[in-house]
Amino acid sequence: MYGLIFDVDGVLADTEGPICRATIRMFEDLYGVTMQPEDFTPFIGTGAVRYVEGPAAKYGVDVDTARAIEVRQEHFFEIVQTESIAFPGVNELIAAVDAAPEWKLGIATSSPGDKSRGTLNAAGVDASPFAAYIHGDMVTNKKPDPEIYLTAAKALDLSPAVCVVVEDAITGTAAAKAAGMTCIGVTNSFTREELAQADHLVDSLTEVDLPLLRRLVGA
Repeated sequence: MYGLIFDVDGVLADTEGPICRATIRMFEDLYGVTMQPEDFTPFIGTGAVRYVEGPAAKYGVDVDTARAIEVRQEHFFEIVQTESIAFPGVNELIAAVDAAPEWKLGIATSSPGDKSRGTLNAAGVDASPFAAYIHGDMVTNKKPDPEIYLTAAKALDLSPAVCVVVEDAITGTAAAKAAGMTCIGVTNSFTREELAQADHLVDSLTEVDLPLLRRLVGA
């Protein structure tokens, strides 16, 4: 048996732009501070807490993290109701792997559970084929720590060595490799050079299929 484990934001759903705009709007609403998109780039893939607290520290904002995340989430879902966050090829890949008896599907996202499930719904991704769904509320150490991917492998009852991760972020790619997994880097959020630690690079999930996955795990 083999495992294919997806990140959510930037992989299954095109959310990095909406997340950034929602967070900028939150800082303006709550603290009267105007931030720039590049302020958030170092924190992509690290979870909601670091995504909020990192830029707050840069600007000297004494942030109420729980309230900030709550307001950010409200803005995020307002934004995604008016624009598509679906990536091409996502549902086709999920369906193909789900139909293959030697493969299991998993999710490992740093986002909180309610936010990540709402994101999947907004992107039109059905969570039911996934045998493991690990989110940021379920782990102590966020990416680039490997905990979330090791937890996903355990939930799938698989060795990390037979798992393939799909990531869009530098921290996520580092977490997958630290977990001892094969990593596909998709250039939705970072460049090929920035994702060079990945074992295989693609520009879209339309480039990923079962023959490629089998080659990557030596099946």
